[in-house]
Amino acid sequence: RFMAVSGVSAALLRARLVRSRSRAPVLASVCPRQRFVRLRAANRKQGGTLSAAFPCDDFTPSRKGMRHAVTTRAASDGTAAPSSSAPPSSSTYKKIVEGMNTLFPVWTALAAVSGLVAPTMYTSWMTNDIFVNGLALIMLTMGVTLTFDDMKATLKKPLPVLFNFACCYLLMPVLAYSIGVFCGLPSAYLAGIVLVGSINGGQASNLCTYVARGDVALSVAMTTVTTFGCIAMTPLIAKLVLGTIVGVDALGIAKSTVQVVLLPIIVGLLLNQYAPKAGRAIAEHSPAVGLVVFITLVGASVAGCASAILDAGWSLQWPLIFLHAIGGILGYFGARGMRLSEKVSRTVAIETAMKSSGFAFILAAKHFTDYSVRVPAAVSVIWMSIVGSLLAVAWRYMPVPQENAANNNTSTPGTSTTNNKV
Repeated sequence: RFMAVSGVSAALLRARLVRSRSRAPVLASVCPRQRFVRLRAANRKQGGTLSAAFPCDDFTPSRKGMRHAVTTRAASDGTAAPSSSAPPSSSTYKKIVEGMNTLFPVWTALAAVSGLVAPTMYTSWMTNDIFVNGLALIMLTMGVTLTFDDMKATLKKPLPVLFNFACCYLLMPVLAYSIGVFCGLPSAYLAGIVLVGSINGGQASNLCTYVARGDVALSVAMTTVTTFGCIAMTPLIAKLVLGTIVGVDALGIAKSTVQVVLLPIIVGLLLNQYAPKAGRAIAEHSPAVGLVVFITLVGASVAGCASAILDAGWSLQWPLIFLHAIGGILGYFGARGMRLSEKVSRTVAIETAMKSSGFAFILAAKHFTDYSVRVPAAVSVIWMSIVGSLLAVAWRYMPVPQENAANNNTSTPGTSTTNNKV
């Protein structure tokens, strides 16, 4: 109707639209009615079809229609429109990495066995500095996947995050101490198992939460909060509980926590915020890099204490198995007792069961005078991964109740964000 006012104006407008490389800047500066008319004219010029009906005055053409017009013009001009799908090579790479991550308990077991059978394969080159840098790299791969919006999102679900924090730094240390005393562990092993119980949540918990059909975004938030919390909580627990058992450098623990945990995560956050292209490039490879580094550190942890682990036998294995298994079970039923959802309860259980045992190992190696304190942490690296994986696989085949109710072709909000996080 408006295009029919002047043939000259219509011709000039069509020429302007054809010359333009992008419709969005032109169409964004006009009212909805004019935007629809111009879009329809441009689409007809390029052989497309749009409905001639103009239902109401406040009608606004969809972004999909605008993209269709631009794509049609680009095709007629011989210029390729940008493709939203990933290249085949990138898609294949992601599938391979996802398959490798799914089998990470197998890689963990193989690394542990290799560390026990051939410890020199790791001890010949793995130093404390390399081990610390490896942990920092894992923290960086975690930090680069986070944004400040993710940090703000944790405030929207404070109850699950606070409950998991209490499980991490109250339930698990008490449980570790009780199991160690009940099993009659020596003082050094008792200190080591308590140190494992008082450390932050492990990064592998995010993958297990995904496998268990839990809330992955919430899992990342919980891991982040407990990771920041270990800066104060781990040295405090070590000083109050372990200071009376073995010699411990609480100030050194706090310093190492800042260097290994806090700084890499902050660097990743800032990189993702102010250099998003570099952040995305690193985040694309962070799952593969994190897996390789994690498996290497598992083998190195076991290799460094191979003889002590073999000498201790199952008398040290069972307490660590009980710690991670009972912790996960208590975390789950505690969350259900607080009337949290099934997905959140599974997330809390896995976050409680899986600890950053590699970080506990390096703290024991650097800041405890007794060598044997690090042995429980090395054993925990193995059983933490196995217990968490078994919980995840078991829950994988137990549908979440909400999924049955929402099984009518409706997608869960935030699904794409969750998959990208994983």
